[in-house]
Amino acid sequence: MKKSIKLTPEEATLRQLFLDISSYVVTLGDYHKKPELRFAGGWVRDKLLNLPSKDIDVAISNMTGSEFGSLMKQYVGLPEARHKYGNNILGRLAKIEANPEKSKHLETATMKVLGFDIDLVNLRKETYTNDSRNPTVEFGTPKEDALRRDSTINALFYNLETSKVEDFTGRGFQDMKRKVIKTPLAPLQTFKDDPLRVLRSIRFASRLMYEIDPEDEMAMRDRTIKAALRLKITRDRVRVEILKMLGWPEPHQSLCFLEGPSPHRALSLIDRLGLYNEVFTDPTIADCKLVDTANWCQTYNQLRDIIMTGSEGSSSPESFKTIRPILLQNPEDFYHAWILTCFVPWAREPPRFPQKSSKRPISAAGLAAREGIKAENKIYKLVDDAVTHLQDIVEKKNAVSHEDQTTTLPLKRKQGACAESQREMQGMAIRKWGPNWRSSAMYALLAEVAEAKTVTDSRAVLDGYSSWLLQLQSLNLLKAYETPLLVKGDGLMEAFNCKGGNWLPAALDCVMKWQLRNPDRKDAAGAIAEVLERKEELNIPP
Repeated sequence: MKKSIKLTPEEATLRQLFLDISSYVVTLGDYHKKPELRFAGGWVRDKLLNLPSKDIDVAISNMTGSEFGSLMKQYVGLPEARHKYGNNILGRLAKIEANPEKSKHLETATMKVLGFDIDLVNLRKETYTNDSRNPTVEFGTPKEDALRRDSTINALFYNLETSKVEDFTGRGFQDMKRKVIKTPLAPLQTFKDDPLRVLRSIRFASRLMYEIDPEDEMAMRDRTIKAALRLKITRDRVRVEILKMLGWPEPHQSLCFLEGPSPHRALSLIDRLGLYNEVFTDPTIADCKLVDTANWCQTYNQLRDIIMTGSEGSSSPESFKTIRPILLQNPEDFYHAWILTCFVPWAREPPRFPQKSSKRPISAAGLAAREGIKAENKIYKLVDDAVTHLQDIVEKKNAVSHEDQTTTLPLKRKQGACAESQREMQGMAIRKWGPNWRSSAMYALLAEVAEAKTVTDSRAVLDGYSSWLLQLQSLNLLKAYETPLLVKGDGLMEAFNCKGGNWLPAALDCVMKWQLRNPDRKDAAGAIAEVLERKEELNIPP
């Protein structure tokens, strides 16, 4: 295990900038001692592991992050600083207030510096009393600051003055060598102080493929820690940890490759530690029922196997070779699949009806996504739509195998007889499900896998989806939601010389159904004739 860090040219320039600012502070006369500066936590860990990192926490010995940030802005405005480092060195300084009630005890400041995302923090120690969950926070020594961190591998410092890596816990280097996630102090107290550290430990274990120390795992299972994780931590902080586990990058990063083991390992750890109902549930409901996760492992294991199709050393069923390229076409599809997997245990739970009955009921899964991890509206809708379309997708999938089994016509006649009806039925369904129908189909697949009693049943589910997707592909329906209407509303009103009304949406559906049954015809006349034939049924005014 190496114990030194080689800086890139950009990092070396950043280090020198901070050292110059530290020297500048002394000249102001307001501070008796030159600030000691250290790069802390994740950047140090990643550099030791030869992993790239643009996020750096800067720990300051004798002032708050916002104070130091203000002095930085003063320094870079000096002519000598602009001559040495150029203009526009710093981005906007943002102050983040402490929130002890939600286990956020540290006031920090953030800014962009020479292309790096910098968090400015002061070294601190925290003192807890038995009758309060909120600590007394004050300036501390580097060792005191290291000991109150979430894990030993995140408690390492890089001293800017000496260019040495410092391990004040005495275990950071050792635990990195052992590939173990371990709290610097007693885990039960560490997690009680800030329950989010449970999820951070899981995230780093899954990302780095490390093991969690057995004593830490035992503390994570503790009833009081679970209750604190559910109720004490803001769900916004939970969302950040979960989405990082699932591979979604920070805004400044490029979209990462989502086929690695990290999401699967993260979910398996959450499952094994019995934390599902503390994370993926609505904490605002006091008597919220505990959802059954007995078969959840079947879903994230199955998704991993589908994703790994075609990779070196993998042996995949033929069904996977159809399912993967159709349902998982880009990095966002992988991310959505992992998100949806998180809410499969809620798939069959009854929806919650909003106070205004005219609105669509909210699925239990959608509610868990919206309140449990404070999912953005796009993700909430993705989950809610997947549950809403679940049964319809299962029925459309089953319709393919049902026709194959029951039709007794010769093969050519059978294909001709069912193609038109299948194109209409399946195409209209895909248009209703919308552009995210692939994600909804993946959710339905995983939900059925979760319900499978045996390996044979699971394979039957996968074969069914493979057959269905192959038919959609052969019928050229995979993008049916994009098919434009040959005749739009204005055209129909002109053709029938009448105003729009309740008849128009049904008439437009009639046009689309005709188009789906007649994919080779591009003239509007045939579609209008279809509507005319059903004029009375559609209640078109005379």
